[in-house]
Amino acid sequence: MSQKQFVVIGLNHKTAPVELRERFAVTPSRLPVLLSAFGDYTGLASCVCLSTCNRTEFYMLLSSLDGELERVKSFLAEYHKIERGQFENALYVHPGERGVEHLFKVASGLDSLVLGESEILGQVKQAYLTAQAQRKLEKALHLLFQRSLRVAKKVRTETGIGRGLCSVGSVAVLMAEKIFGDLSQRTIMVIGAGKMGELTARHLLKAGASSILVSNRSFLRAEELAKRLKGVAIHFDHLFERMEKVDIVISSTAAPHFVVTKEELLPLMKKRRGRPLFLIDIGVPRNIEPAVDRIENVFLYNIDDLEKVTRSSTLERALEMEKGLALIRRETLKAAALLQAASSHG
Repeated sequence: MSQKQFVVIGLNHKTAPVELRERFAVTPSRLPVLLSAFGDYTGLASCVCLSTCNRTEFYMLLSSLDGELERVKSFLAEYHKIERGQFENALYVHPGERGVEHLFKVASGLDSLVLGESEILGQVKQAYLTAQAQRKLEKALHLLFQRSLRVAKKVRTETGIGRGLCSVGSVAVLMAEKIFGDLSQRTIMVIGAGKMGELTARHLLKAGASSILVSNRSFLRAEELAKRLKGVAIHFDHLFERMEKVDIVISSTAAPHFVVTKEELLPLMKKRRGRPLFLIDIGVPRNIEPAVDRIENVFLYNIDDLEKVTRSSTLERALEMEKGLALIRRETLKAAALLQAASSHG
């Protein structure tokens, strides 16, 4: 069998705004469908797709960097119904050792919007397991992803990269504190009872929030999360009725459409009699219609706005990041030899 090359292709928060990233976002439930379509269209034996709020990336073994890569780009255009000219400039391609180093950085949280975030390792592992369950992964990809998980844990153990702001949820809380100061007298609503919603809610509790409402399309899931957080579960149908008394809304659902719109907020703001409403949208695709920001006394922040808040924290941990990058460079060199041997044999 001819030598294959490991290649990463994708876009992330550094190359594409949220308006573009959300068009490529794939929910975990839809990932098996995408992987099946990917294989049928490109003819590639295997692939791992990682799709989070900040990135959509494909990890592959290619025999021909030009021809097969062109088919991958055409697949992205057809599957997501978007012309190549609208996204091609945002794509990056990392072949060989560059690709290995990129994967290790992603898994370690060194390529994240929030430097050192903890959620990404679990997301990388789940992407790998999903691909493994759906199709036979070539040996080289198995080895590489297993090694990436070990490297990521090593980075977190041997550096202080995970200290401080290490999740999108913690940054969202920091924004709320910048706006209101003390959160103990504030009512906060979390829309979405998934992992991101729960992590955000837990950060709010640590910050002193005493009143948390949880709303989710599945009321049972909202009840379960509210019980764990000692909060109150809200029926999704009563979302806007209860939002009248809320100060901060943090939305992180996997909905493919807006769950909060300008049309729905306009009558609500009249009832609030000018009381400010702060909305933090950490969903991708976005959960809140951008037009709500034009309503008087409504202040909307999305996932890209969080980057501004992370800058000071990133600077404080620059030294720890350098330690992590040095470790990854060493691990990349070790992995490259194994990858070359494994990809030669399929």
